[in-house]
Amino acid sequence: MTTHTPPESITPESLTLALRRSGALGHGRVSAVEAEQPRSTVLSRIVRLLLTYEGEAAGAPRTLIFKTGLPERLTGGWNGGRQEVEFYRKVAAATPPGLLPRCFEAEYDAETNHWRLLLEDLGETHKIVTSWPLPPTFSECETILRARARFHAHWWEDPRLGHSIGRWGDADDVEQYLQRLNGKIADFEERLGDRLPRERRDLYALLLDRAPRLAKRTDSRRAVTILHGDAHVWNCFLPRDGGGDVRLFDWDSWSLGVAAEDLAYMMAVHWYPDRRRAMERPLLDFYHAELLSHGVRDYDRRALDDDYRLSALWCITTPVWQSGANLPPVIWWNNLERIHMAVEDLGCRDLLE
Repeated sequence: MTTHTPPESITPESLTLALRRSGALGHGRVSAVEAEQPRSTVLSRIVRLLLTYEGEAAGAPRTLIFKTGLPERLTGGWNGGRQEVEFYRKVAAATPPGLLPRCFEAEYDAETNHWRLLLEDLGETHKIVTSWPLPPTFSECETILRARARFHAHWWEDPRLGHSIGRWGDADDVEQYLQRLNGKIADFEERLGDRLPRERRDLYALLLDRAPRLAKRTDSRRAVTILHGDAHVWNCFLPRDGGGDVRLFDWDSWSLGVAAEDLAYMMAVHWYPDRRRAMERPLLDFYHAELLSHGVRDYDRRALDDDYRLSALWCITTPVWQSGANLPPVIWWNNLERIHMAVEDLGCRDLLE
C-alpha cells in the first residue's frame, strides 16, 4: 500500500485534540499520521488516515475517514458541507447508536466555507451494498429500510424539530423556493430542447401551478421526521457479516419533512419500471411495519401510500436540481427517465387536479 502526506490541516496534534474531545482517546497521543490515496466524489474529497499512537490508546481508532469539500464546490451557493457538519453536531449526537458512523470532529468556517469531518472508518466491517448502479436484492433492501425506519421513527414528530433541530420553512421560504424552482425548470427545459417532450413540460408547468397547495402537506407538522435527502441505497454501509448493523451516511442534504420522500428517492427515482413494480409495494409494506414496531402511531398504511405518491411527484424536480448543480448527465438523465415513468405508473397526475 502506498501512503501519502496527509492534508495540511491534518497533524498528529490536531488528531490528538479531536480524539480526546470526542472521548475516543485517553492520555495517549497520536504520534504519526499517514494518508492513503485521496478519492473524490461528485461533491467532496475523502481521505483514509492511518494513525500511530504513543502512550495509553486502548480502543482508539487506528484509521479514520477525513472528509472535506472540493475546492470548486466551496463557492457557487452549495452549502452541503455546512449542512453535514450541522447534522453530526446536532442530529447524530441525539440519535441512537448503531445507525450512523461515529463522528470525532465536525468543523465549519463560515468566512471561507471550508469544512471538515473526521468519521469512523467502517471499511473493514462494512461495505457498500453493490457497485452503482446495480440495484440490491430484495433482502438487502429490507435491511436498508429497517435502518431507515428506525431512524425515521426515532425522530417522528419530535418536539425538537424546527426548534433546536433544523427549521421549518415559512410562507416566504416556500415562495422563494418555488421562484428558484421555476427558474431552474426554465433553464432545464431550454437546455434539453426537444429531448424533453411536451407532455413532460406540461407536467412541470402544472406542478408549479399547484405547488403552493401541495406544499401544505407539512403545515400541520403531522407524521414528519428528519429526512436524509439523498437516500439512495449506495449511501448505506451494510455489514460484511450479513447482519443488521447498517450505517447511514452522506448527510449533506438532510432536512425536515415527510419520510416517504426518502423512500420515493430510493425506489421511484433509481429503479427501472419492472423492478420497481415488483418490489415497491412489498417494501412499503415492510417499511410501514417497521415504523410501527419502533413506536410510530396514528399513521396507517394508506397514509404512507398517499405520502409516497406525493413524494414521487415532487421527485420529478430531482433531475432538474441535479442538472442545475452540474452533476454528470449519467446521473440526472437516467433519473429523469425513471421518475417520469414512476409518476405515470403511480397515477401521480391525479394529485394535481
